[in-house]
Amino acid sequence: MTRSVRRDQVFRLFDTEMLELVEALSAESAARGFRLCLVGGPVRDLVLGRPVGDVDLLLEAPGQSREIAAELARSCLPEAVKVVGYGRFGTARLELGAMKLDVALARTERYRSAGALPTVEAATLEEDLFRRDFSANALAMDLSSDAGGTRMPLIDPTGGLKDIAERRLRILHDQSFHDDPTRALRAARIGARLGFGLDRGSRARLRRALSEDVLAPVSGDRIRREFEKVFSDPTQGLDPVLALRHMDRWGLLKAVDPGLTLPSDAVLPLRRFGKAVSDPPWSSKRLRSWVVGLSIWLADVPAGVRQRSLRRLAVRGEATEQVTGFPRFRSQKLSALGKARGRGAVDGLLAGISEENLHALHAAADPAVRKKVSRWAAEDRSEKIPVTGSDLLKLGLEGAALGQVLARLRAGFLDGELMNREEGLALAHELLRRRSSRASRAQKARTRPKADR
Repeated sequence: MTRSVRRDQVFRLFDTEMLELVEALSAESAARGFRLCLVGGPVRDLVLGRPVGDVDLLLEAPGQSREIAAELARSCLPEAVKVVGYGRFGTARLELGAMKLDVALARTERYRSAGALPTVEAATLEEDLFRRDFSANALAMDLSSDAGGTRMPLIDPTGGLKDIAERRLRILHDQSFHDDPTRALRAARIGARLGFGLDRGSRARLRRALSEDVLAPVSGDRIRREFEKVFSDPTQGLDPVLALRHMDRWGLLKAVDPGLTLPSDAVLPLRRFGKAVSDPPWSSKRLRSWVVGLSIWLADVPAGVRQRSLRRLAVRGEATEQVTGFPRFRSQKLSALGKARGRGAVDGLLAGISEENLHALHAAADPAVRKKVSRWAAEDRSEKIPVTGSDLLKLGLEGAALGQVLARLRAGFLDGELMNREEGLALAHELLRRRSSRASRAQKARTRPKADR
């Protein structure tokens, strides 16, 4: 396993504007006797030759206040850069337009109780690395070093490189899962993404931690955020089914709710959705992947387990309604879509449903229905027909009648029965004539003398 990384690989992680900020921070750090480092997941992924996602930096400044990261940034960066300090955790966020970069102070952490947020103090780089979740994430590179050369040495005080070579996740101290129980959920997610497993000692410590119910005091929001990543991380190569299987096998799902499992019927739909996240079948705006994932996963668990699990994960409001309502929605829509003939009929069934329900339905469907859903989502739903509601208002249509005629016209255009605006208006006139004729006959029937009826 390499103990250094090519310098150009490291600096390619930053675009031009961000690299200028990093170089300014590095120079100022070196001038003050500090170190600015690249740490954690980005270093691990560089070693593995994997694509690198978000990049965060670490500032080693022992003995300094928790505001030093923000103070350092303000002292050397242009005024156009917005610096937001979070003194409690020793971090600073740098914002320039859409670009964001986090700089954290190297620190130690003390936990008042299991699952509580930590109290932090400035520390050395090595102390910071030893308080991290797994050895594979306890790697660093010094960006403020002016040693030159084509390669940058790796800082590895915990033996992370050896664990990466052996494809294992290893916690760094016995109380790791007690200090932060969400690390167990993270292990399942990262392990599934990288193809790593928990080493034997870490598994034993996880069993002990779960026997002491360490997840109980952790807030539902914090637990839910880990599940949110299970359903968004497929963009980085995660199989959500494998992550959930790790959680099931290790007892983490039962720690959320004793009845919670991974139903076999959810496996293929979840895999399909994972592929859709990494390679979208159509353009989706503001898709909440976690709502889709929970809808698919929990659709086949008992209703009571579903409701308790959602409460434990602090899922609220409209998202709860979507997840709890999906089993019935799925049954009704899949049956109707299977019988639907023509693009207009499919449009009538799918128009107006949420993006989350659309993706969940697509993942749960058979190949023929998936084709219908994909075609509608990619093509038909954005189709504008040449006759509008304003046109129908001018004909005297209003209320429910207007909506019904407009839907009929839309179906006709999507099915190719109507080719242009003139044909659409002609059909609208004909439909209006028929409605008027039926209304006239009904009126005559109501006013006819009883003896004639």
